[in-house]
Amino acid sequence: MLKRWVAMLLCLVAIVSFSACSSNSDSASKRGGSNIPGSGAEEKIKVSVTFDAIKEFVAAVGKDKVEISVIIPAGTEPHDFEPKARDLASLSAAKVFVYNGLGMEAWAEEAIQAANNNNLIVVDASKGADVITKETTSENHEEGADHKEGHDHGKYDPHLWLSLKGAQTEVKNIKDALVQADPSNKDYYEQNGNNFISQLGNLYNEYNGKFQSVAKKNFVTGHAAFGYLCRDFGLEQNSVSDIYAEGEPSAQQLAKLVEYCRANNVTTIFAEEMASPKVSQTLANEVGAKVETIYTIESAEDNMTYLERMERNLSKIYDSLTK
Repeated sequence: MLKRWVAMLLCLVAIVSFSACSSNSDSASKRGGSNIPGSGAEEKIKVSVTFDAIKEFVAAVGKDKVEISVIIPAGTEPHDFEPKARDLASLSAAKVFVYNGLGMEAWAEEAIQAANNNNLIVVDASKGADVITKETTSENHEEGADHKEGHDHGKYDPHLWLSLKGAQTEVKNIKDALVQADPSNKDYYEQNGNNFISQLGNLYNEYNGKFQSVAKKNFVTGHAAFGYLCRDFGLEQNSVSDIYAEGEPSAQQLAKLVEYCRANNVTTIFAEEMASPKVSQTLANEVGAKVETIYTIESAEDNMTYLERMERNLSKIYDSLTK
């Protein structure tokens, strides 16, 4: 399958390049040669990203100096995404490509090769992070127990962006890449990056104090995406499905979850739109809990920014631990 879309991508790149050349030539003629450097508006840095959280980080640092395209379509579960040629066409024209890493985008390396873009600056946003191995992410899901056949996600929990500390690492890596791509605007990217990192730190400090004050530390989610968030604040998650939102729990696993909820006085089951919402509701009904939406920030959600969604997540988790 990968070889097929690689071949398709090469064909598409050729078509796009030919069209772009024709378009640029026509536009230049109409403007009387206004495509000469320095004679028009500043050209934006073309940045291709894999999913919404990464887009948010790039936008926070690059602001009006970047033009961002998102590869994984909205509403698509990133863990299971298999790109087609049209999904990757933006890589041929991009100056910067940012992906999360840690096995989130298993197709990234081959996509980069297929794009054949020698000037592309490639950013593994998780570089340098203190990562979590997937064996320690959720107590009810043994590593590899219910993965779909054929998906090799690697050995790490990829959900670094759902940690405010992890997000700081990703933003720094993105800032460094934009400086590399556009050194004349280094101060601009440095200031924007530092401002956003400060906002992340402020939100962390606010909720770290709150979480330290509660005795209850356990919550339950649709899939085990919040391991890094839990590490940030000394919490513990349990989940309906594993870190890749693959499969549904067996009757035995569901029985353990019911027992876990009752033993830990869990009054809220957090569900995500793309991860076992029906099973989460079944579990909630069984233990007399309510279901609340929690954001994974893999797609755009409710017209909210990254910081707004993270604050909403933390607020809901905190409220659930105080009841």
